[in-house]
Amino acid sequence: MIKKGFLIGLLLFGIFFGAGNLIFPAELGFRAGENFYPAILGFVLSGVGIAIITLVLGTMVKGGYKNEISIKVDPKFATSYLTMLYLAIGPFFAIPRTASTSFSIGIAPVTGNSRLPLLIFSLIYFLFAYLIAINPSKLMDRVGKVLTPMFAMLILILIVFGNMNFNAVNQGEMSGVMSALKTGFLEGYNTLDALASVSFCLIATSSIKAFGFSSKKEYIKIMAVVGIVTAIFFSSLYIGLGALGNRFSIPTDVLSDPDTNIGTYILSTSSYKLFGNFGQIFLGAMTILTCFTTTAGLIVVVSEYFVETFPRFRYKTYVNIFTFVGFAMSNFGLNTIIKISVPVLRILYPITIVIVTIVILNKFVRLSKSGMAITVILTTVFSAIEVMGSVLKVESINSVMTLFIGGDSGFFWIYASIFGIIVSLILKDKIKGESFEI
Repeated sequence: MIKKGFLIGLLLFGIFFGAGNLIFPAELGFRAGENFYPAILGFVLSGVGIAIITLVLGTMVKGGYKNEISIKVDPKFATSYLTMLYLAIGPFFAIPRTASTSFSIGIAPVTGNSRLPLLIFSLIYFLFAYLIAINPSKLMDRVGKVLTPMFAMLILILIVFGNMNFNAVNQGEMSGVMSALKTGFLEGYNTLDALASVSFCLIATSSIKAFGFSSKKEYIKIMAVVGIVTAIFFSSLYIGLGALGNRFSIPTDVLSDPDTNIGTYILSTSSYKLFGNFGQIFLGAMTILTCFTTTAGLIVVVSEYFVETFPRFRYKTYVNIFTFVGFAMSNFGLNTIIKISVPVLRILYPITIVIVTIVILNKFVRLSKSGMAITVILTTVFSAIEVMGSVLKVESINSVMTLFIGGDSGFFWIYASIFGIIVSLILKDKIKGESFEI
């Protein structure tokens, strides 16, 4: 049982592990300064905690999240939400980010961080990704399983030696423990792992069935081990990368350059300082190869979802579209992709958190069907309002949010979700969620 859970946990870690898992904790550690511990705690809570809960729950519900959302909210909302989610973990954010991160770590130290080298690299990168995605085979899966443990080991070596050799004292930008905790929590959204868990839970389920299990009790125990193993792997790397960034010194001119991504700079520069040209080249090559398999895999997963949901077009057509969109988006540069993604993630993450919450709660407590729909819809609306205030700087909205505790800290939507759940307990059209199935 433990062996099965460990192997599946390692497989899922390899599937999840991508560009955002590298660059964001390192940058957060640098910017946190003396408030490193609350910042990294917030990051782990959202980047690991929410993702693992979402993953484990998704393996226990009959028909997956699409069925649960269709029952509790509305089938059309389920399709709309999942479509936005797949676009986020696919061509709009995750796919172009893997290409941009590969360039920033593997190519930019040699060519410079300019447009033409990025264009040439991304063209070649997406051409090969397209060739694999159009004819997916076991080769990609095998390469990913080999490369990911190797890459994780290299990062672990970098973390250990970096923390032993770098001793910079960074003042940081975060004032106060609660501010650092909030910032870390919101930065954890950028990993996209909680959103990916909604779709990747199907991989966990099929993997457990492939290994075999004798009873529902064993299935649950295996999944518990999977969750623990995956959480330990991710948390260890996040804390280590954050600590590396926290102890790393960055020149003022680099910090002032808007084209510099702090996370990629920390990884590539620390690797060079510790291991010379070989370290930097090896890190760059491994980053490119690991991100490449993720890119090709995401193109396949998103295209398959769209074929199943919108069968008007063939699989090949969707591969063509998503490869081109990913290529085009990657040429905006890593920092621009991250900046564009923030408003969307600030809306999708609260919705995901609330859906997971009501799915769990409804397994034990009868809730109103219309109340659950109201809860999710209000969360969506309040999240959108919050984005308009905090990201788009609409002052009138910010003034209203400051009237609520935590309202100006990225958690205004919580009030809507609490109100919705209370309504769900009061209204009469109550239903009881089905027991956890396998």
